[in-house]
Amino acid sequence: MTLTILLVTVTSLSIGAESYRGMVGGRKEIENVKGNEEVQELGKFSVDEYNQRLKLKKEEEEGLEFVEVVGAESQVVAGIKYYLKISATQNGSPRMFDSEVVVKPWLRCKKLLNFAPTSQ
Repeated sequence: MTLTILLVTVTSLSIGAESYRGMVGGRKEIENVKGNEEVQELGKFSVDEYNQRLKLKKEEEEGLEFVEVVGAESQVVAGIKYYLKISATQNGSPRMFDSEVVVKPWLRCKKLLNFAPTSQ
């Protein structure tokens, strides 16, 4: 009986893994990023969090103004981790940033993990 339950569980996990492009925990590109409201909101959240951290550090640096998310990937972890490429302006000059945000919908929680200028 235990072997049967284990076999069913392993089979279920294998089927689930195939539906996520064959790799559990792998990154998956998000299509139609510019039209994806959730992704755009996460980009704005990232910029807002970055600006809040600048204020807390009392940095002299000018804050950013969110323009749009231009690229995104997601990864299933303990929640969903988003890797965002964000277009923003600083002092009127366009800049690109990479952001990592984890969302745990069941906790209604999102957290900015990383936000930095895109390395070219």
